[in-house]
Amino acid sequence: MMHATVESSARPASGEARARPLLSLSGISKSFPGVRALNEVSLSLYPGKVTALIGENGAGKSTLVKIMTGIYQPDAGEIAIDGAVVELPGAHAAFEQGITAIHQETVLFDHLTVAENIFLGHAPRGFLGLIDWSRMRREAREVLEAMGAGHIDPDTFLRDLGIASKHLVAVARAMSIDARIVIMDEPTAALSTKEIEELFLLIEFLKSEGKAVLFISHKFDEIYRIADNYTVFRDGEMVGEGALAQTSQDAIVRMMVGRAVDQIFPARTPNIGGPLLTVSGLSHPTEFDNVSFELREGEILGFYGLVGAGRSEVMQAVAGLTRTSSGTMALAGETIAPQSAADAIAAGIVYVPEERARQGVVAGLPIFQNVSLPSLGRISKSGVLRLAEEFALARTYTERLDLRAASLSQDVSTLSGGNQQKVVIAKWLATKPRVIILDEPTKGIDIGSKAAVHEFMAELVADGLSVIMVSSELPEILGMSDRIAIMREGCMVAIHDNRGLDAETLVRAAAGIGS
Repeated sequence: MMHATVESSARPASGEARARPLLSLSGISKSFPGVRALNEVSLSLYPGKVTALIGENGAGKSTLVKIMTGIYQPDAGEIAIDGAVVELPGAHAAFEQGITAIHQETVLFDHLTVAENIFLGHAPRGFLGLIDWSRMRREAREVLEAMGAGHIDPDTFLRDLGIASKHLVAVARAMSIDARIVIMDEPTAALSTKEIEELFLLIEFLKSEGKAVLFISHKFDEIYRIADNYTVFRDGEMVGEGALAQTSQDAIVRMMVGRAVDQIFPARTPNIGGPLLTVSGLSHPTEFDNVSFELREGEILGFYGLVGAGRSEVMQAVAGLTRTSSGTMALAGETIAPQSAADAIAAGIVYVPEERARQGVVAGLPIFQNVSLPSLGRISKSGVLRLAEEFALARTYTERLDLRAASLSQDVSTLSGGNQQKVVIAKWLATKPRVIILDEPTKGIDIGSKAAVHEFMAELVADGLSVIMVSSELPEILGMSDRIAIMREGCMVAIHDNRGLDAETLVRAAAGIGS
């Protein structure tokens, strides 16, 4: 295999050239059947510094994290802590070396209390080796207060906390074992703006404590806000590293995708026809009220709003997933009233959910079976599934989306987030719908996969399909939509043609701020 050229746009930050890495990985390689996930990659983490690990989905980031936390064993290479080579034969070994990971979805236990989660596996013990419960609660409170999270009661069950507070508990657990290396894997994906700010303050606290932090995110504003250094992976190889303050976003994107990205959104000439889907006065007892809009043939209609605006809830009602209390819908002039997802699919409306891992794919099944699931009737004869047609169907739609996988028999759960999203979209396109609803279609996926999804959206509407796109990303809404509907607190507040529209107008309308 040819090795990628390593780019380094900057020297290590001041003083770092002389500092010894707290953790270093060198020459790390890892292969799976049919796939080489990592090829002789390197990474260095320094005390009191945040290093951003950047790369497209499938670049090898998750594999590296699993090696660092003892879940996977490398085929080659060395791991050193404080300059001494170590082995991490399991998660417990990594734990004992002071390595902990905080994931997008916190790996904690809802049925245990905050204190129990913090000290799980290393609870303080007293007489006869029994757990000292009062000491555990006291020490849990001390850890939480030290990191500015004293508002969390150690006796609260984890299930009663929000996502942001669960992240704080995960960090408190890391502090309780005196973790020296903290890995944060997409920690802000499900957080509000206020919660993200609180998390950044927490990261600054970890830095002040001399911890080495590895921060994985697809959001460049976050990376440049919180990280000191960067390492870029592409196709399982390390292709660049340096100090962020001395490196432009364009340079990093070029390293990520192997080319300059001059135009993020595809140029297209809309060919919009008459109304296809008409929604009138749609209401739900608790989620939204009197929502009306039209979707035209060959149109991308964007839906924008702040968290809790009710956008996803409206789309789930249109897709037959939830019942409404009033309102009507018509498709191509014919009244429809889907009572289930099957009704909506039969009518020609499909919904690609925001939570692809939980609602979009079936883990444990191969790619081809995930794609064919809603179309089994078309590829069966006399109740017998025709395997050749099933493979052909999956191949047709996954190739259109440029799916990256070893084979169509690969378990869908082993794919990167971006490729899982492509499988979900392929699955619903295979039903040949007239309307496709994409709910946060590029959430948590890298810039390369985003570009592939955007290109494909442009192809869909060029072929006459109509698209509703729910997105919280302003550049995406402005870059892809023909018109933009704005919701606030369960109500439709405006629909704008996307000509000369600016982000400030959208945010003001979504937040209810007068001009």
